[in-house]
Amino acid sequence: MLQLAVCDDEKVYRSDLKRIIGTELQLCGIDYHIEEFSSGEELIAGLGKADCQILFLDIEMKGIDGVTAARKLRQMKRQMEIIFVTSYADFVFQGYEVRALNYILKPYDPEKIAEVLHAALEELDVEAEKYFVIEQKSGSIRLPLSSVKYFSSERRIVHAVTTDEEYTFYEKLSDLETQLPESFVRIHNRYLVHMKYLDAIHQNTAVVAGEELPVSRSCKSDLSIAFAKYMLQ
Repeated sequence: MLQLAVCDDEKVYRSDLKRIIGTELQLCGIDYHIEEFSSGEELIAGLGKADCQILFLDIEMKGIDGVTAARKLRQMKRQMEIIFVTSYADFVFQGYEVRALNYILKPYDPEKIAEVLHAALEELDVEAEKYFVIEQKSGSIRLPLSSVKYFSSERRIVHAVTTDEEYTFYEKLSDLETQLPESFVRIHNRYLVHMKYLDAIHQNTAVVAGEELPVSRSCKSDLSIAFAKYMLQ
């Protein structure tokens, strides 16, 4: 889970920033937690022990200001990405000594916040989790694709086999294939496998997370090429 912190001595700005950041992360499918701090003193005490990967830090605060707080965090060897928040562009140059990643100006521009947030995610190499939504009579299930080992079909019934359990829903495998990322490859007219879990390819079978599945002759060549490309990533 991505850990973020927002520090500003004005509650309205903390709330606005949390809302904008939260909306963007939800759209990206990234699980997150945002911690709030209302002063530099509170921030230093809180992040002295807690984990934080991205910090949005107001520069102009009563008591310990943002630059001083950032300096103290760096002295404590905290390696989070720091993004300064300020009402005055002149303050931005103070961020160099504490290795601030970027800055945003008040009042907030949601597009700028999203841009800076994505720059921080790129620095951290945080990849957005991708989900597949399964519609069932009991409701919708949001399934993380990273947990899916393979999809198998029996006519119009599809089974999503994950690392934890199996889910069943109605769908054509050919339609499902168009909705999935390239890491899912067809090995048979009844199977789509996640390359992440592909262990080996044999003459007529593929080993997926220890389970042997059939490989059709028509899919063998494309599967071998896809597997080779995946191994080189």
